[in-house]
Amino acid sequence: MQVENRVKQLIEEKISDRPELFLVEIRMLPNNKLIIHVDGDEGISIQDCAAISRHVGFHLEEENVIEQAYNLEVSSPGVGEPLKLKRQYYKNVGRNLSVKLSDGTLKEGKLLSLTDDAITIEEQVKEKGKKARLEETVIGFDQIVETKVLISFK
Repeated sequence: MQVENRVKQLIEEKISDRPELFLVEIRMLPNNKLIIHVDGDEGISIQDCAAISRHVGFHLEEENVIEQAYNLEVSSPGVGEPLKLKRQYYKNVGRNLSVKLSDGTLKEGKLLSLTDDAITIEEQVKEKGKKARLEETVIGFDQIVETKVLISFK
């Protein structure tokens, strides 16, 4: 946990003058791979990821924070990665989501809006023998187990 705390400090230090960038997660895998996911309200560039990697890597080496050999990987969260922060929901308003709920049900629909407590999606409701209709559904963050952005190839 000590490594993650120092890495978090280093990242926050590096992006402190870039309010549009934010840390999503830090994970140290058992194979000594340090994964850092950083994102931005309008996405993040390869140059930004490289600058963060250089800053974090330099300080970790200088301070000898990690004693064994390790690999450092800095990137934005992958397409299939679940959303982890409310800030990620904001940047995905208007996109289609798959939302897994704590009761096991799965909801799919376009993210219309969000509040501090919930998201509102527009989902297609199909009833037998009737034409599908669009319905707004409010889902509390406390009900959400996992949310992923659905990729459309249209």
